[in-house]
Amino acid sequence: MSERTLALVGIGLAAGFLSGVLGVGGGIVTVPLLVAGAGYRPKRAMSTSLAAILLTAIAAAGSHAQAGNVAWRDAALIGMPAVAGALLGAWIHQRVTARNVTLAFAGLLILTAVKLAL
Repeated sequence: MSERTLALVGIGLAAGFLSGVLGVGGGIVTVPLLVAGAGYRPKRAMSTSLAAILLTAIAAAGSHAQAGNVAWRDAALIGMPAVAGALLGAWIHQRVTARNVTLAFAGLLILTAVKLAL
């Protein structure tokens, strides 16, 4: 197995574990690790992370559903409009520079960290 393949598998394990335990892992863990650890450009890292999140979310949600911890109605009320937001976000993502996308992502992470710390 190549070093790159091992790095990607490690990133997947970290993202999956953190997603299952903390409900995060997709973009918050995967994108920075793909950029810093696997040499991805930011836009490719974000797009690849989105595709990987699908599999992670199915696995984690299925496990939590078996334990009876999913509020399905609320999930649908969040998820259905999120589809429209995701399409709009992807459309905008394709039209802005990688630098601006990276700065926006970094800003979101900083705001989230401050909010969680308080």
